[in-house]
Amino acid sequence: MAQAIGIKQMMTTVFDENGTAIPVTVIDFSETVIVSKEEGKSMLGVGKRKKSTRALEGVYKGLGYVPKYVKEVKITEGEELPGVGEVFPVDVFQDGDIVAVQGTSKGKGFAGVVKRWGFAGGCASHGQSDRLRAPGSIGAGTTPGRVFKGKKMAGRKGGETCTVKNLRVVGVGDDYILVSGSVPGSSGSYVVVTKQ
Repeated sequence: MAQAIGIKQMMTTVFDENGTAIPVTVIDFSETVIVSKEEGKSMLGVGKRKKSTRALEGVYKGLGYVPKYVKEVKITEGEELPGVGEVFPVDVFQDGDIVAVQGTSKGKGFAGVVKRWGFAGGCASHGQSDRLRAPGSIGAGTTPGRVFKGKKMAGRKGGETCTVKNLRVVGVGDDYILVSGSVPGSSGSYVVVTKQ
C-alpha cells in the first residue's frame, strides 16, 4: 500500500547511533481502520463522528460506526490487508522510507503583505511614519484600469492543503511512525502519508 492516513501528534527529538539529534514528528495510526476492501483499492477511516445521518450509517454498516475522515488508497498487487474493522498495519512503513505528508496548514488569520508574501516594506527614513509595512502600488493607471487577478495582497494566511515531500521515516512503533522534520497541520490534525 502506498498511502495511509494518520493523526499528527507532536514533535520530539530522537538521537541516532552517532548521538546526533534528529527532530521528528509523531504520526499516530492507532485509530486508523480498514473501512472497506475492493479489488485494487481499500478505504481507510480515522476517528468517529459524533453525529451522522442514517444514510451514512447504512454505508458504514459493516464497520459499526461512521468514521470522521475517510481516504481511498490503492493496494499493490499481492498485498494482503486485515479485514474490515481491523486496525491498519503500521509495518507497511520501514526505517529509511522516503514519504510525502499532506495536511492542512495552520491558519494564521488575516495577515499583511510582509508576513503573507515576504514583502520588504518601505524604507524607514526620510520622515516616513506609516508606510513601513505597506504594499505599495498595486497597478498602473488608466491602462489597464483594473487590478489583475492573483495580485499579492493582504488576506487570509494558512489553512490550506499543502504537501511536504522527501521526508524520511526514522522510526516505526506499534501504532505510530516517526518522520524526520515537520509536517503541515497542528497537533491532532489528519495527515495523509504517501510512500515515494
